[in-house]
Amino acid sequence: MTTTTDPDDNIIILGCGIIGLSTAYYLSLSPTNTAPITLIDPTPELFSSASGFAGGFLAKDWFSPALTPLGALSFNEHARLAAENNGGENWGYTPSTCISYIQYHDGSKQQKRGDDWLRSGTSRVNAAPVEAEQDEGRRPVWLKKKEGDKVEVISEEGTTAQVDPSRLCQWLLGEVTKKGGRVLQPAKATELLRDDSTGQVKGVVVKDLKDGSGRVVKGNRIVITAGVWTPSVFKTLFPLAKVEMKVGSLAGHSIVVRTPDPEKGKARPLEEQRGLLREAVGDIIGGGDAGLEVVREGLCFRPVTEWGAPIVSRITQEDIGINAGYGGVWVAAGHGPWGIAMSLGTGVVMAEMVEGVKTSVNLSLKAS
Repeated sequence: MTTTTDPDDNIIILGCGIIGLSTAYYLSLSPTNTAPITLIDPTPELFSSASGFAGGFLAKDWFSPALTPLGALSFNEHARLAAENNGGENWGYTPSTCISYIQYHDGSKQQKRGDDWLRSGTSRVNAAPVEAEQDEGRRPVWLKKKEGDKVEVISEEGTTAQVDPSRLCQWLLGEVTKKGGRVLQPAKATELLRDDSTGQVKGVVVKDLKDGSGRVVKGNRIVITAGVWTPSVFKTLFPLAKVEMKVGSLAGHSIVVRTPDPEKGKARPLEEQRGLLREAVGDIIGGGDAGLEVVREGLCFRPVTEWGAPIVSRITQEDIGINAGYGGVWVAAGHGPWGIAMSLGTGVVMAEMVEGVKTSVNLSLKAS
């Protein structure tokens, strides 16, 4: 394997999904950061997992108390970035209204709520839903309601929105590369490079997965944002680490449809199977699914932790088992179904951590 060496002291980001790109984007905006940014990703096609196929739902206050500050920061960043960069046109950003559709069950005379998951241990646990009949101005015109069913508005004005994650990732990537950032892809970091005399981290060895060639990317600041692959990346580089990155995967289907009249909007319900999704969409909009155009449907595996909160943290030298020198190692992964919603806020905080400045919100989201 032929190996070349890069001369620059890079900030190395392992993983080019939306969390890695958001981190790179905010680092690229910093007036005090002069280090080149290198993203390394092993996939043949970028954004082929959750960052490209998630539903793209954004919320401001739908999180557990520990995550509420990060969620609010991220939601506000999504709105600001869209306002300043024509996000509606460039990545489909649009404010939205969230509806809970509660089905009436014949015989049992009971109604089953669809948002109980949202009201368990979240910052919205005491939020009062409003029946759509009392708020007709916010009820989508395409929404069909069967007799006996309830339709409730469960979001407050200005607290939910929608984006196309793939297009947002493409925009972030374009902005990073405009400012000199680069992506090595498909490629993977196979080994940590350390100084022979001090043992300090000074880079990674990277293998090109197309031709097998190798290169050394120098840098003592390493950020791991590899989604569900974070544990394996961490173990490869730090086999002596005292902590594990306990990040698993949470499967989820999504579907984007367009009604026969484009002005009537889009529906993005979430169910376990795409076939059931299409059937459910047809039932809610009315008239079955014959008149609906399926714009995109997909299955993605979202990174999730056992304790339900992401890891957004610097990993101590004691925990990685080596001397990081004047740099450091950071991990951001495990956002579960909220990866897109929390992406920009996480990017802000990670960039601040890497630069060693006070973070915009106080977090204690570490590996457990």
